[in-house]
Amino acid sequence: MQKVFYFVWLLIFSSSCKVQKSLQKEKEANLSSTASTVKTIEQQAKTFILEKPELFPAHVGISLFDSKTGNYLYNYQADKYFIPASNTKIFTCYAAMKNLGDSIVAFEYLPDDENIALRFTGDPSFLHPDFEDQRAFDFLKLNAPKITVVAPRYNATAFGNGWAWNDYDADYSPERSPMPIYGNLVYFGKNGNRITVTPKAFKDSLVIFSSTEDGRFAIDRDKDQNSFTVVKSNRVFNGTAIPFVVKKEMNQLMIPLLEDTLNRVLNYANAVAIDQPNWKKFYSQPTDSLLKIMMHRSDNFFAEQALLMVGNEKIGVMDDPKIIDTLLKSDMLGMPHKPRWVDGSGLSRYNMMTPQDFIWILNKMKQEQPWERIKTIFPTGNTGTLGGLYKGYENKIFAKTGTLTGHVALSGFIITNQGRELIFSIMVNAHQSAAGTIRKHLEQFLTTVINEY
Repeated sequence: MQKVFYFVWLLIFSSSCKVQKSLQKEKEANLSSTASTVKTIEQQAKTFILEKPELFPAHVGISLFDSKTGNYLYNYQADKYFIPASNTKIFTCYAAMKNLGDSIVAFEYLPDDENIALRFTGDPSFLHPDFEDQRAFDFLKLNAPKITVVAPRYNATAFGNGWAWNDYDADYSPERSPMPIYGNLVYFGKNGNRITVTPKAFKDSLVIFSSTEDGRFAIDRDKDQNSFTVVKSNRVFNGTAIPFVVKKEMNQLMIPLLEDTLNRVLNYANAVAIDQPNWKKFYSQPTDSLLKIMMHRSDNFFAEQALLMVGNEKIGVMDDPKIIDTLLKSDMLGMPHKPRWVDGSGLSRYNMMTPQDFIWILNKMKQEQPWERIKTIFPTGNTGTLGGLYKGYENKIFAKTGTLTGHVALSGFIITNQGRELIFSIMVNAHQSAAGTIRKHLEQFLTTVINEY
């Protein structure tokens, strides 16, 4: 009987050894394969990015991460800090996806038979031409006679820290505010020889110093006030959008603009008499409809207002430094390197982040949010700011671009032809070439990774 037991034990032991050897060989094969992959990616990074003459004077950081295994496939200066430009919107997008719920709060209000106290919350979709459905405006129009607008919980400046001062009249940098209206832009169009103005309240702010008959003119704005001037230009005028100056006190401009649109007089109060009233929320647009435009068009205004709205929801005040500090200590605690994060859009050159920070936040987003939601919000090949790039790679890449003079960034997700789900971040700072040339080099590298892995 002992011989039988010994024989059975010997068979089990022998079988266990074979399994362990097989597992060890499989592990060694996987390690060898990973090492080979890393070496090949390193060579491709050199070929398509690092050894390109246009990138010799630049600072470059690259990080490639396998989200399934949790391992980095390649890092090159990925722990160094870079100016991320509009890649900053990835931070804002994550914060909004996590904290804004499925719909945007247009305003908070206290309903009453005689009077409605109403407090705006920074919703940038209010009367914005991108949004046909204007539930918030319809509510205001219906209840205007009994509305009292209350000063918002707002502690932010019109411009972000480190923004370029001479972008004041550029359509990509409207001033921030607690009650945006029409995107905080004045839209000038042309109907025959007549210039159209929306909102119409700014019609009297337009001064015509040049003939408009030949159609060759432009419109400038004074730096410090809402004074718009028609000037001679070599180009044919086809319409333009110019930010208006947002006055500090809401009753100086924003409420009069709303009154002009409603054709109603509104009351205004600095506060409500009730201590800690039970404010109700009125919702306007699906959150993802705003985030999709923000990411596809790289809309700076939507990004700034989204961050302020996160502040209103999470800490009870629209204050960008405070909400950034709170997010870094809560939802974003644990990043590999503490970022210097100063605005929602990336317009500021004071932002400093590492490629590995973006890997971390994108991986966290992927773990917490449905993949279909991410795919809807992020541009894919040949769409949004990826238009003209990654043609044929639709649904293979989902990424956010970033561009400032001398700086190009791209971070996001790729799905390889073998089905591997990778996260990447590439930062290029201080280049002296055309941004389009840099983007093409990044495209060559990433499409090679998609094709070969």
